[in-house]
Amino acid sequence: LDTNMIVILNDNKQVSLPTQYNGKTQDPVGGLSNTLARIQANKPLRELREVAKDVTRNLPGPLPDLTAKIDEYARGMISGSQATLFEELGLYYIGPIDGHNIDELTAILSEVKNTDSIGPVLIHVMTEKGSGYLPAMTASDKMHGVSTYDVRTGKQNKPVTKTMSYTNYFADSLIAEAERDSRVVGIHAAMGGGTGLNRFEKRFEDRTYDVGIAEQHAVTFAAGLACEGLIPMCAIYSTFLQRGYDQIVHDVALQNLPVRFAMDRAGLVGADGATHCGAFDVAYLACVPNMVVMAPSNEAELCHMVATSIAIDDRPSAFRFPRGNGIGVDMADAGVLGDYKGTPLEVGKGVVRREGTDVALVGYGQSVNQCLAAADMLAEHDIQATVVDARFCKPLDTELLRKLARHHGAMITVEEGSIGGFGSHVMQFLALEGLLDSGKLKFRPMCLPDKWIEHGSPAEQLAEAGLTASHIAATSLKTLGKTNVFANNL
Repeated sequence: LDTNMIVILNDNKQVSLPTQYNGKTQDPVGGLSNTLARIQANKPLRELREVAKDVTRNLPGPLPDLTAKIDEYARGMISGSQATLFEELGLYYIGPIDGHNIDELTAILSEVKNTDSIGPVLIHVMTEKGSGYLPAMTASDKMHGVSTYDVRTGKQNKPVTKTMSYTNYFADSLIAEAERDSRVVGIHAAMGGGTGLNRFEKRFEDRTYDVGIAEQHAVTFAAGLACEGLIPMCAIYSTFLQRGYDQIVHDVALQNLPVRFAMDRAGLVGADGATHCGAFDVAYLACVPNMVVMAPSNEAELCHMVATSIAIDDRPSAFRFPRGNGIGVDMADAGVLGDYKGTPLEVGKGVVRREGTDVALVGYGQSVNQCLAAADMLAEHDIQATVVDARFCKPLDTELLRKLARHHGAMITVEEGSIGGFGSHVMQFLALEGLLDSGKLKFRPMCLPDKWIEHGSPAEQLAEAGLTASHIAATSLKTLGKTNVFANNL
């Protein structure tokens, strides 16, 4: 800390996302929040410091050093443990400052920057979320980042769709399960809006738990509820569940507790960018003993997997689903009831969506739809592809994989996940079973590349990742040795 470092604390009273959504008035909790609130409310301290600054400028010799010490003690006397909290950490505290007064803020920043001092300085800047724009100021859990919107109302210009978001299908399916079993509860980590559990809470307020931004606690809390016979659904974004990995292993999996993990924002997430991309959940969960890991290819499959996870009561389970809307399947034809109640699937069994003879395209999750589109492209060149909806990464449908290996010259796995995921599990099985030994079967895994994919439209990101239907068709042709077709048509 022996440097002239400037630390800026942007204090906007936000607890991202706040616990006072849905019109509630629960205050943020925690020592730091309380400290900042007291500092902001301490008008005598601010007035004393302004007077002290004027007096100090006119003092001769060593007296300014003395007044600095007086200032330090004055802060301690007037504000108790407030400003001194930071100074005990080795930070010289300046503030609070109005972050919307640009002239004052830039003057203070310039002064601090040009002051020859030893040690870091903390500048406490107070701001207001969406200051000056009422729709943003009053939307505590929204409008942190927006697409185009109506300036008058603040309503975002979202395209009209015929289907709901996957998040809402999940929430409504969970509500249907909770209607039938009073032991079903929902847990989230300050992400009620993002995970759909706000929707669940409107129906079951006393069965919804917001633990704040503490994914680790959410996982352990769910484990405790499972110990007592409840049915916890722990809904956390794929990328944020990484924070609770130690708890997944030690507090859930080692004890083989039936905690259910619903991972929203799996795979590429468009405008949410690299920070929210759910790339790693398949790899980091499918390696954990006894964990059931699955992914739906559409909204009906999601409802079935909610039902499946609820039915699994002897071990932990997890399912992932993407950002965005459903693809528009007929829910009734797919066996989903009117209230979005799904039917439990047979664990570890995939389904063949299209029969072929030349190449087996084994999709996991929403990549199944790209595989079906690729199969249409290949059919135009007299290449017949089998398309499989794997459903489960763990346990694998080993019977189906054996059949595919014996009746196809090539097998390609496709997933929106990192290296080490579904394709790795399939390849491990094929290798250990000796199904690659004869050289008759060519195997190619397609997954997210080993790099960060930044913001963009879903189509742009999928193209950059090399996971579009065209990429799958091209990989199929190349693997089959159809280089003439590959060069001339794709």
